[in-house]
Amino acid sequence: QARVVESGGGSVEAGGSLRLSCTTSTSTFNSTNCMAWFRRAPGSEREGIATIYTSGGTYLADSVKGRFSISRDNAKNMGYLQMSDLKPEDTAMYYCAAGPGTGLFCDGGYRAWGQGTQVTVSS
Repeated sequence: QARVVESGGGSVEAGGSLRLSCTTSTSTFNSTNCMAWFRRAPGSEREGIATIYTSGGTYLADSVKGRFSISRDNAKNMGYLQMSDLKPEDTAMYYCAAGPGTGLFCDGGYRAWGQGTQVTVSS
């Protein structure tokens, strides 16, 4: 059964940093070409912010480019979202998704989702 778990969220002041982790089960990771991070702020639509493929290719949305980076450790079945220079507008629930899709944010195939981890940035 596909399983994805996020961790690493918390409360920080503006300008601070956090690293989110995305842990997947072995079966999920082995069938996973793509991992992506999304976020949803209260009252807002879900926003895709970062994608990484098995090939190592990455994509970052303009809203986080230059401040966030995405990486993965294939040996540990894990992905990471390093967030720096955080702003109050980054406050949201952050979700990891993984799947075989080849499209942006792992679109084009089944995506296994985690329950999310909350990030709160105070000014």
